[in-house]
Amino acid sequence: MADITELGVAAIRDGVAQGEFTAVEVAEAFNAQVAAAEALNAFIVATPEAALDAARATDARRAGGQPLGKMGGVPIGMKDLFATKGVQTTAASHILEGFRPEYESTVSQKLWDAGAGMLGKLNLDQFAMGSSNETSYFGNVISPWRRSDGGNAALAPGGSSGGSSAAVSARLCPAATGTDTGGSIRQPAAFTGISGIKPTYGRCSRWGIVAFASSLDQAGPMARDVRDCAIMLEAMAGFDPKDATSLDLPVPEWEAGLSADLRGKKVGIPREYRVDGLDADVAASWDRGIEWLKDAGAEVVDVSLPHTKYALPTYYIIAPAEASSNLARYDGVRYGLRDLPDGAGLQDMYAATRAAGFGPEVKRRILIGTYVLSAGFYDAYYTQAQKVRTLISHDFRNAFKEVDVILAPTAPTAAFGLGEMVSDPLAMYLNDVFAVPASLAGLPAMSVPAGLNREGLPLGLQIVGRPFDEQGVLNAGLAIEQRAAFTAKPERWW
Repeated sequence: MADITELGVAAIRDGVAQGEFTAVEVAEAFNAQVAAAEALNAFIVATPEAALDAARATDARRAGGQPLGKMGGVPIGMKDLFATKGVQTTAASHILEGFRPEYESTVSQKLWDAGAGMLGKLNLDQFAMGSSNETSYFGNVISPWRRSDGGNAALAPGGSSGGSSAAVSARLCPAATGTDTGGSIRQPAAFTGISGIKPTYGRCSRWGIVAFASSLDQAGPMARDVRDCAIMLEAMAGFDPKDATSLDLPVPEWEAGLSADLRGKKVGIPREYRVDGLDADVAASWDRGIEWLKDAGAEVVDVSLPHTKYALPTYYIIAPAEASSNLARYDGVRYGLRDLPDGAGLQDMYAATRAAGFGPEVKRRILIGTYVLSAGFYDAYYTQAQKVRTLISHDFRNAFKEVDVILAPTAPTAAFGLGEMVSDPLAMYLNDVFAVPASLAGLPAMSVPAGLNREGLPLGLQIVGRPFDEQGVLNAGLAIEQRAAFTAKPERWW
């Protein structure tokens, strides 16, 4: 079954259910792919036996005539931000190296209950802080893509869910979990030519996910196409009483509701996203996307999101402030790394542990966050940022009085080379310029592949929807997917 790893979630689920192949055959094929792709550094920990155990259970259910579940027989990658019982969970940080939780995150448990199996824990930017997967303690993830000019420069797979994007794009897994705080599902999906959706804030439980910024973090699926994202999101979503921010709403049947017919729908094009110096290939891709949605029957309308220019500075005040608070728990006392110099007191242990355990980017954001929360600066920075966040939400609310979804680029450029931006944090932060506004407003947003740039690298288009309207986002994504007819995949070099 050499071609089994070319199949996506729907094809594997249906093939196992119909007896075309067994779940064990699927797990073995993907386990082999994972084992042969160490050069990508996409996985921190591989769990081949966990994948096989889940597959055997699926095959046994099929033999007994029992339901297989929404993800029956589908092995997936799990971003190493989700707690997995008995399996190391590090958030790609030295401070959590060796930590094996005694509990399972709600999202991962829902996926196992739906019949999925785990191929391993995927690499990411440390504590999900980064846009290139260069801040991981366990080393850079390398994109499976190469520039078409023959250059062998290693490219960023995006971040923070870079292990997830690289693994799905390289066919190491048919789908993977991601988390999105300011674009960490959408930007890596765009960089590697796959699809990924950040649902409405609260759609997926945050319980058991290592926290970065609690008012922004949201889990979502990353897969090769829109349908697969819809299937996986159905399995992941749902109310969780253990998460105070969880939405107590029924989970729609997104897969059954998929339709690329957009007649009667209006698509907004935000004029503020036409920034000076926008990459020519990105701009051309956006224009093609507009034409594709018109072809699907939609009416295109210019809209204004006037506070867009304040989104990045607002995000980089709120997110570090929440990170500063959330990461205070890593002190060397209860779990994870403990650095105890000879003769050290408690404060010395705190300082030594955090100095050794956190990477430079995490330290930078903790310092920024602690500063903006400090006495004398709280009102000037944090309170002001929260007010601007409200204005950004109002901008979207006003736009959605006129339109059903908004179309924009996912990222301002295609994938860049590893090392090209790591010395300039501000340039790196600008990667999130198109993704951050939807995160601040808690809106569902999706990236779908829209073609290749002149260097042969993938570009993504982003659809942003009304709160709770994941269906509208998925449908617009499907309309683009069908017209883009994106079939490119990286040539194997690893």
